[in-house]
Amino acid sequence: MKIIFFVKFAFSTNAFTNYSLTESIEEISKIGYEGVEIMCDVPHAYPPNLNEDKIKEIGNSLIHNKIQISNLNAFTLFGLGDTYHPSWIENAKDARELRIKHTLDCINLAEKLGAKNISIEPGGPIEVATNREKYLDLFTNGIREVLPEAEKKQIKILIEPEPELLLESSTEFLHFMKAFDSEFLKLNFDIGHFYCVNEDPSALILKLQQYIEHFHMADIKNRKHFHLIPGHGSIDFKTVFAKMDEIGYDGYVTVELYPYKTNPVDAALESMKYISSI
Repeated sequence: MKIIFFVKFAFSTNAFTNYSLTESIEEISKIGYEGVEIMCDVPHAYPPNLNEDKIKEIGNSLIHNKIQISNLNAFTLFGLGDTYHPSWIENAKDARELRIKHTLDCINLAEKLGAKNISIEPGGPIEVATNREKYLDLFTNGIREVLPEAEKKQIKILIEPEPELLLESSTEFLHFMKAFDSEFLKLNFDIGHFYCVNEDPSALILKLQQYIEHFHMADIKNRKHFHLIPGHGSIDFKTVFAKMDEIGYDGYVTVELYPYKTNPVDAALESMKYISSI
């Protein structure tokens, strides 16, 4: 089966936390990626740490290295807490407001850098499963607070379902989206995440195509949520890419390998070789 690739490949800077952001952009460009996903968190592009000069420096680095932004990753929040916290569904209102403010800051940064979209966590970890409806309401309300600004600035907010968080599956994502009717609230399709919750990513591409704006790519072994270099796990990426081609997807696929912080250049190189070998 021959696949003609219309997609563009990017690499996420969240594997490069031992590098500065400009160093990360340079290394990712040298390897041959067309795009870079920028981590909107420490130590890279955490909005409170960026003044206009630093934002201009990022923009100049993108121009100098002839690379585009695939996505701004607004998922983690180590600048204030950890991977998930403060989340959209914290019991404390002031904690939820921190997540809302961070998302608004990332929308503003996207506009300044010329990025088209940001990705966000799908609510957050659920503390008490019996309160699921309460958490869905909190997440819905939070999105309603940030969506008008995204629509105004024409920046798409991409929800990224993840195992063990409020929205894990395609069914949960689609149910949540019924509360909204906006071209600026879409899906960051993480291939590995859906695979972890026993869904077939290839089939889901057809099912979710109206929402897909960006893909995350990492391999998974034994359905365990641990990001591996493509080719090191069990996902049939050739079929996944064929389905992307079938729906005419021509956006970015970002390789996301944050577990490889000690050797991100090697991980990015091996990933590119795997992509080129298909």
